[in-house]
Amino acid sequence: MTAVITAFESSPDKGRGLARDMRVRWALEEVGQPYDVRLVSFAEMKQPAHRALQPFGQIPTYEEGDLALFETGAIIFHIAERSAGLLPGDANERARAIMWMFAALNTVEPPVVELEQAGYLAEDKPWLEELQTILEGRARARLSELSNSLGGAEWLEREFSAGDLMMVIVLRRAEGTGLVEEYPNLSAYVARAQARPAYRRAFAAQLAVFTDR
Repeated sequence: MTAVITAFESSPDKGRGLARDMRVRWALEEVGQPYDVRLVSFAEMKQPAHRALQPFGQIPTYEEGDLALFETGAIIFHIAERSAGLLPGDANERARAIMWMFAALNTVEPPVVELEQAGYLAEDKPWLEELQTILEGRARARLSELSNSLGGAEWLEREFSAGDLMMVIVLRRAEGTGLVEEYPNLSAYVARAQARPAYRRAFAAQLAVFTDR
């Protein structure tokens, strides 16, 4: 049965591949799993029908048969578990790939998103500049640690995995800040992932939603 995911009918990122359905699209493309997309408006996201799938009124959701999931980490883990291409076969390597998924979501993403959102939430506050300096410092500390861990390797572990997929998407949230560019190995890491055919297909599919409107 073909999986169905939900995505923004009118994405706030204007098709830049930053909306969270991009993560799920990319994962599905990596494993070669066909999927359909149901577009929802902001109003529809808050209605009972959508909240029955996603109680917080967000996207994406994932439906396949009688299974309905929300939260991109859970969705991508489900996809990766069932299909080859996103988790290594070796048990220890598999565990480390999953570890990097958690690290991306729990350790790296929070300071990056806080910095991204500060300008929207406090744009008229006199203390915005001071806040941004603090948040930049927090994000920079995490990126420095990630850069040290990656070193000169191609991927976080021996081969590309769901951990890299999630980490690259998180790093893309820092676009426009100049922070990732401070670490040449992280910039190259993101570019390497974006060159993957599955990423390009997912990006084109999300961009098409915006350009078709």
